[in-house]
Amino acid sequence: MAAQKPTQKEISPTQNMIKLKRVYELMGNDDSKKFLVERLWPRGVKKTVLANAVWLKDVAPSTELRKWFGHDPKRWEEFQRRYRVELKEHQAVLQSILQAARRGTVTLLYSSHDTEHNNAVVLRNYLQRKLGSDRPLKRGKLVA
Repeated sequence: MAAQKPTQKEISPTQNMIKLKRVYELMGNDDSKKFLVERLWPRGVKKTVLANAVWLKDVAPSTELRKWFGHDPKRWEEFQRRYRVELKEHQAVLQSILQAARRGTVTLLYSSHDTEHNNAVVLRNYLQRKLGSDRPLKRGKLVA
């Protein structure tokens, strides 16, 4: 049975700070800080289209992991586990995204056709957990 999507009441404030968007969708004039989180530049996308985005190649999955996964949903669970291990090795690069998310909305740009099984989904969840762990403790509980 697939997990149900959280209702608006169940979404924490930090979850609203990080959005996902395919690079092939029309770019709106929102105020979010944009980060391209792909190791390879997206095919057919001119650099001028993403001129306002920061390209963070090092937060993308390694070439080996990307090729192994091949966007096969059967490998999704293991891909997430392996990618989180890789992300732990790139904490310095992640800081720019975390700092921007603390100040406002961040958009992670990705090129995958699959909107549910891609590195940006894993990265967003990873960053949201990091942001949640930043919240101060009050009597042993996280302050929202």
